[in-house]
This record gives sequence, C-alpha cells and structure tokens, in this order.
Amino acid sequence: MSLQVGTEDQAETDRLWEALTADGGTPVACGWLKDKFGLSWQITPRRLTELLADPDPGVAARVMAAMMDMVKIDIATLDAAAAG
Repeated sequence: MSLQVGTEDQAETDRLWEALTADGGTPVACGWLKDKFGLSWQITPRRLTELLADPDPGVAARVMAAMMDMVKIDIATLDAAAAG
C-alpha cells in the first residue's frame, strides 16, 4: 500500500517531506519516500500535476525529465524546465 498527498506549494511539500522522513524515514525518488514504519508515500505538488497536463507536449516532456532526476520535488526546478 502507498499513499499520495497533493500539496499546494513548496513550503507544504517541504514540511510533509521533513516530517515523514524524520526519525528513520527514507527518501526514495520522484517524490516518493518511506516513513519510519516502512509505509510508502508520494508527495506531489499541485504544480507538478498542472505542468504534466500542459497542452504543449514539449513542456510536459521537459517537466517529466526534470522530475525523474529529483528525490523530493522542487517546484522552481520544474517551472524552469517547463520554460525551457
């Protein structure tokens, strides 16, 4: 089982990420982590979802490529990738 949490901004993403990886949690990749109990979570900023749904396939492709290099999602980096 895994859980996905949608976040509104980078501050909320960071807050949840830090709380869930504290005390033995483990970052994984692409917004995924395991908490101290071994439960998998995906912390997904709303902006990531918006950019992946962009009607320009080039934007979505650049954002996906940027996300694949991330552990915790960084919204500013996604926006930069979207801009080209």
